[in-house]
Amino acid sequence: MRYLGIDLGSKTVGLAMSDPTATIASSFKTIFFSNEDYKSTIPEIKQIVTDYNIKKIILGLPKNMNNTLGERAEITLKYKELLEENKNVVVLDADLAGSTKSGEAKKVDPSRHFDMGIAEGNMMSVAAGLAASGKIAYASTFAMFATGRGFEQIRNSIGYPHLNVKVCATHAGISVGEDGASHQCIEDISLMRGIPGMKVIVPCDYNEAKQVCKAVAEIDGPCYVRLGRSGVESVNGDDYKFELGKGVVLQKGEKVALVATGLMVQEALEAAKKMETAPTVVNIHTIKPIDKELIVELAKTHDTIVTCEEHSIIGGLGSAVAEVLAEAGTACKLVRVGVQDVFGESGKPAQLFAKYKIDANAIVEAATK
Repeated sequence: MRYLGIDLGSKTVGLAMSDPTATIASSFKTIFFSNEDYKSTIPEIKQIVTDYNIKKIILGLPKNMNNTLGERAEITLKYKELLEENKNVVVLDADLAGSTKSGEAKKVDPSRHFDMGIAEGNMMSVAAGLAASGKIAYASTFAMFATGRGFEQIRNSIGYPHLNVKVCATHAGISVGEDGASHQCIEDISLMRGIPGMKVIVPCDYNEAKQVCKAVAEIDGPCYVRLGRSGVESVNGDDYKFELGKGVVLQKGEKVALVATGLMVQEALEAAKKMETAPTVVNIHTIKPIDKELIVELAKTHDTIVTCEEHSIIGGLGSAVAEVLAEAGTACKLVRVGVQDVFGESGKPAQLFAKYKIDANAIVEAATK
């Protein structure tokens, strides 16, 4: 087991390597680069990691005397991201790279980004082929098109052979707003949850979404990541760590547990401020596999569970929680806040949330019935 030490300079990268017992380190090599082309050094370092069976990389972080991060430290942190980059990752989009932001991948490496045009089913099939060839394929478009137009290919070409495709769909739910019912996908969680072996994850903010998008690369098999369109307030700090299948208790209270997912976590936290008795607030980022243990514990310690989702109450978070409670035989009142058995419509997100009774006020009302 060897360790590799890296000292990043403005024109050189100094490398030190430990002996096989990771006890003594000595100078190993200096890599030169020009014009701040830090990225050019990455292939050689990764080859060294492979050739010498490196188990851990230690990268020096130059801090200021007052322990703050300066320009050199920021450059070093970006270099760390380059070292962590997975070369097996490829990204596909369906003519929406600017809207979904998957076009950022093209800036990193154009050879690993594929624009498939307005042909979502074909995109999913190509993603399956790339995954079958050993790649980790990220396929991105709007949720309506990914799970609607691409469902058959996701089910049969990705799900059935359990391939390493990560469907990262944006613009989900009625928060799409003015685009209207045709683009407001409120059935996607239900569709993806029903595919055997599919993991379903709904991040609530930037930090969680960033970690989820990285984490799914390490998860074997197909994953569905549901992302929104609107900007949201941060819930998780920089020290947050995503863990698949584990709900996060954001606030401990009594009597009522608000169990939310996606941007409804923010609505649940806002609702909690308006309630006379402080409720427990939980972020269920993973719909499948859901945190059964936590849900059963909430049912045992609370009078009511209120599920909060920007999705149809049929087949989404509310249904998943109901299934857990029914199988556990735990007596607890369940109220599902979500889109009822109706389609959406065009409008401002806040107005739609109020009309369809999924905003903070609706959660308070549901919790106090």
